[in-house]
This record gives sequence, C-alpha cells and structure tokens, in this order.
Amino acid sequence: MDLFETILGRRSIRRYLDKPVEEEKILKCLYAATWAPSAHNSQHWSFIVVREPETRRKLAEIHRWGRFMAESPVVIVVLGNPLKSSFWREDLGAAVENMLLAAYALGLGTCWMGVADTPYEDEMKKILGIPENLRILCTVSMGYPAEKPIRGREPLSRKIHWEKYGVQREIKEPTLTSSS
Repeated sequence: MDLFETILGRRSIRRYLDKPVEEEKILKCLYAATWAPSAHNSQHWSFIVVREPETRRKLAEIHRWGRFMAESPVVIVVLGNPLKSSFWREDLGAAVENMLLAAYALGLGTCWMGVADTPYEDEMKKILGIPENLRILCTVSMGYPAEKPIRGREPLSRKIHWEKYGVQREIKEPTLTSSS
C-alpha cells in the first residue's frame, strides 16, 4: 500500500468483526511504533497487548468514550516514562501514529482513546498492574473493521498561516501520491 494512500485512507474504527487478529500483525504494528522518533532517542515507550475479553470489558467500562474496546479483539495500552523524557507525550504520539498507519496498511482498523490526565488512568493502571512511574497516554482498539467511516477534511487553506498568524490565502490542494 502506498504511503499517501495509507495516510488518506486511515479512519477511526469503532466496530469490529468477531475475528482474532494474528499475532504477527500485532507485532508488525508495534514494531512500526518503535521506529518513531523520540526526544534524545529515548525510546521510553512500552505497550501492553490486551486480548483477554474480561480485561477488555473492564477497560471499556472505565473509559467513557471507549465502550467498543470490549468488542475489539485487541487493545493496545501505550505507556511512557515521564522521568526519561519531558517530551513523553510527543514521543508516544509519534509512535501511536506509526502504529495506526501500519495497522491500516495490514487491513486492520484502529481507534485511539486518550487516557493521560483523565479519571480513567489510575483505574486502568490498577487493572493492568502498571508501575507508578509510568503513564498511560492512550489505548488503541485494534481489529478487522466492520465499518467504513467516511470523513473529509477542512480545506488546507484554512489551516495554513503565511509568515504570521492570520495571514491566509487560497491555495490549490495538493494531490498525494508516491509519484508526485
């Protein structure tokens, strides 16, 4: 799959087929995550792969916006160590994006749900036995998609400011392909 096709095609999936995800695909997604850049090359991330239905159900009950974690065959819990990097959120965000794109390229659907600085974090840490020094940035549900959401984007010209904030102009939207 072409990189730009992957970027443009990936969507958040909240409905999954009742089909297990092969461990090889999970590992490929996590391996892609570990190739993300990190401040000072700290690579302080770690991941918990949750496939046990009862644990996924408990996580889903805790997270207001993640009820579908109970139905996704896999939930990845993304952990960082703020003691190793003050940029732990940025580092993990880059890793998660690599994971999401890799999953889509492998035919999987994903949806990330923020956990850091929410009431869900402490409860999830207890359920999963996560040490105090680690933080949960987010959870990522993963499985074979049972839906195909379609969402567009606002025009790029509304998102770009030239030289100073507030200086905008109309532009021609680029076409994204590997050959361009």
